[in-house]
Formats: sequence, structure tokens, C-alpha cells
Amino acid sequence: MAFNKFNILHRHIVDDQSFPYQSIAFPELSNKESYSLSPVYTPNDVHTVIEYEFQSCQEFETPGYTLPWGKGQKDLLTPCYSRKNKLNSFGPINPTLNTTYSFLTAFFKEISEAFPNPFIHLGGDEVEFKCWESNLKIQDFMRRKALGSIVWQEVFDDKVKLEPGTIAEMWKDSRYPEELRRVTASGFPIILSAPWKYYKVEPPDFGGTQEQKQLVIGGEACLWGEYEGATNLTPGLWPRASAVGERLWSSKDVRNVDDASDRLTRHRCRMAKCGIAAQTLFAGYCHHENM
Repeated sequence: MAFNKFNILHRHIVDDQSFPYQSIAFPELSNKESYSLSPVYTPNDVHTVIEYEFQSCQEFETPGYTLPWGKGQKDLLTPCYSRKNKLNSFGPINPTLNTTYSFLTAFFKEISEAFPNPFIHLGGDEVEFKCWESNLKIQDFMRRKALGSIVWQEVFDDKVKLEPGTIAEMWKDSRYPEELRRVTASGFPIILSAPWKYYKVEPPDFGGTQEQKQLVIGGEACLWGEYEGATNLTPGLWPRASAVGERLWSSKDVRNVDDASDRLTRHRCRMAKCGIAAQTLFAGYCHHENM
């Protein structure tokens, strides 16, 4: 990361499929819903990673993508209904119970102490509303409350009432300049995680005022998918992310694709020489690989 001018690792640490973070206060979360008891992030693992990294931002996806949480924390998830019949299925986190807030307060207090970073990513993307809509207690709760961090753009798009200073992360490709204008016009800082057509993108170029442009605080190169692992993560990431890093740290006139191709080819060779398994950009080669 440092070799490519990246300064924060955003780690999507849990999801619907598994809860591999080993909480000290709530050990049943990983005991009951990690893939197995061996590939988990233990407290010692966390300290090792922190010593190695300069900064990292952990994403604990809420309120959706929380199915594993429910097996380790009773009554945390929303029971789903079909008409008035309770189903044997659950939806997002249940906001109607005091126990939900007690649990989240204690859990995120632990996270803030375990990962010394100014931000915790709370997710918020792709929340499934059907279960909430089917539950009469949830509907009543929403009527009584003025319901409307770093969050994904859906939280803003769904008109959730956000605290001042909340950072919205843009990740959808379609019509992203319009989204940047809307979010910054509302006074919220943003991180751009899409579309990354690399050198064709200049993050502040969305037609807003100078005050709005100053709310673009950075960008992120995302690698996400269900099939990334030890064999393909590094080659799939580099040198694609190298281009994002250069675009974010360069002046707005560094946009020539041909020049960038030459630079990235040389940089890929530097990474390969250092033992970083970066993919080739084309059918080229590095001199040191043929000696």
C-alpha cells in the first residue's frame, strides 16, 4: 500500500456469510457464525495487523448484511412476517428494542478501542426493507420516531437523517457526478469509490461550487467479490489500484493514458522485483524476470 501511495486500508471484516471477528465482549458472534473456528481475527491478530499497517478503517456492516450477528446475539434481528404470520426468517437489525442499542454501544466501544482509528465504517448499503415493512412493531416505531461515521451512499439516497459531518461513500457508477453534487450540496463530505475509469476521472469535476468541491476528501480503490483469496487478491489488485493512487495524488492535468501506461508498466516491474505479485498490463515483460 505504501509503495502505491495508499494510506488507509478499508477492511470489510464481516458480512452475511460469516462473522470472523473474535469479539472479547461477545465471543458467541464468531463462535457460532464464522466459517470455522480457525480463520478468525483474534485480538492478537488485530494487534499484529495494527503494528504492520499505518492506518485501517474497519467496516462492520449495519443494519443489513447482519444475519450472522443474530445467531450470536439473541433478539438482535427483525422477525419477518407474511401478513400476520411470523416467518422463520429474519431481516436487518431490530431498532425497536433497548437491548439492540445496549449491544451496539458495548460492541462498538470495543471496536473503537481495538482499532485506534478516527473512523469506523458502518456500511448501510443494500438494506432489505421488505422484512421491516412486514413487521407491525417496526412500522409503529418508525411512525413514532423521527427516523430518518462513514456510510455508503444508499444511506443518503434513502433520506436517512444523518448527523453533521457524516461521510458518504460513493460507490455506484451510474450518474456519479450528479450524486456528488447532491450530497455535497447537503453539506456532507464524500469519498469517491467509483467509477474509476482511471485517468478519465477527476473527483472534484462535478460542477458544484468551490465549497462543495472541498467536501471531496479523498477516493478509494475497492476490490470486492465473494471469490477473492490468497491466490488472486494481490494480482487482481495491482497495478489496477496503482492507477487510482496516481490519479488521486496527481494534479488534475495528469490525464494522458499513453504516458500512464508507460509509467504503470515500469511501476509494475518495480513491484514484481520487490516480490509483489502484480499482474502484467499487457503481453509485456520485466527485464529482471528474463535474466
